[in-house]
Amino acid sequence: MIAREGEGGAPEAPVWGELRYSGELMRLLADGELRASREQRGEGVPVLLIPGFMAGDASLAVMRRWLRRRGHDVSMSGIRANIGCAEEIVSRLETKLRALAEEFDRPLVLVGQSRGGTFARALAVRHPDSVSGLVMLGSPVGDGLAISTTVMRTVRIVARLGDLGVPGVFSTSCHDGDCCERFREDMRAPLDQAIEAVSVLSRSDAVVDWRACVDTHAETIEVDSSHCGMSVHPEVYRVLEDTLARVCRV
Repeated sequence: MIAREGEGGAPEAPVWGELRYSGELMRLLADGELRASREQRGEGVPVLLIPGFMAGDASLAVMRRWLRRRGHDVSMSGIRANIGCAEEIVSRLETKLRALAEEFDRPLVLVGQSRGGTFARALAVRHPDSVSGLVMLGSPVGDGLAISTTVMRTVRIVARLGDLGVPGVFSTSCHDGDCCERFREDMRAPLDQAIEAVSVLSRSDAVVDWRACVDTHAETIEVDSSHCGMSVHPEVYRVLEDTLARVCRV
């Protein structure tokens, strides 16, 4: 459990730590308990998965299949590459969230990785009646630019494309301009206490500074994981299982 809060800077963990992804996936696949189906474990809940920066729904395919085997109804964000303006993406996801909540006749659990977790938080702030749980995986809610220098270079390249007018790409004005002002406010706003909210962070995350992932309105849980590996890490899946179980009991 982490009590520290505040904005972060560039992560201090060595970048080679991100090479752990394959090993983290193999540990998940070798875990018999986590591979088991959930048919006998109770009623499932509807879940919406949101991928991280530069990624699409395919990056969460392992998690999607696992959740479905555990008896949950899983929907995807519809994002092919998470490089668009935050406010525009969240606005589209708002429509999807409301439709899913109406379809299932109950609120959803939102699971977002990295940038996707910040989108999930914005949705929870705006539509608390449609959200029963929120799980943010390595999500820099405290400072969206508390990232490694390598990723920062990529961000600047993408933003430059947006400045040049390439459609579907965020621009430099998204960081502090009017277009994403509401989204930035969502990162500071309190979460409804009825929402089971969890922020998962790793001090060995070499992409996002773990301090930027601390959310004072959510339970903060530390795992020893690479940044990208949070989508396949056994410890993360146990956090998911516990969070979903708490939602089911409500």
